[in-house]
Amino acid sequence: MKKIAIIRCEKNQDKCPLTSCFTCLREKKEGFSNYDETQLAGVFTCRCPGDIAVEQAKILKSKGADVIHFCTCAFAKKKDAGWVMDNGGFCEHIDELIKRVSYGAEISCVKGTAHLPKNYTV
Repeated sequence: MKKIAIIRCEKNQDKCPLTSCFTCLREKKEGFSNYDETQLAGVFTCRCPGDIAVEQAKILKSKGADVIHFCTCAFAKKKDAGWVMDNGGFCEHIDELIKRVSYGAEISCVKGTAHLPKNYTV
């Protein structure tokens, strides 16, 4: 069983209760489709400019997380035709942040949860 943690962006915390992310995690869809069994290990909210994300990841790892998924809204946005990556999501530095977290906390990180853009592969 994969114990999965989620890091979300503060810019979306008051608008999104992570319902779709949790549903996809439970049903092993979208960003979680590569897992046979999943369990939520924890959730944190990253605050700009992401200075505490490594420490958050270390806590999640200490609580049993095997992998951390960064919410899709950090790198994609919803438009009439669905979720797209052009012009990005809430985090301008998501790729750099993910690398920093993965290296600093020594944990696998994945970019994407629910609402993956068309033709995007985690």
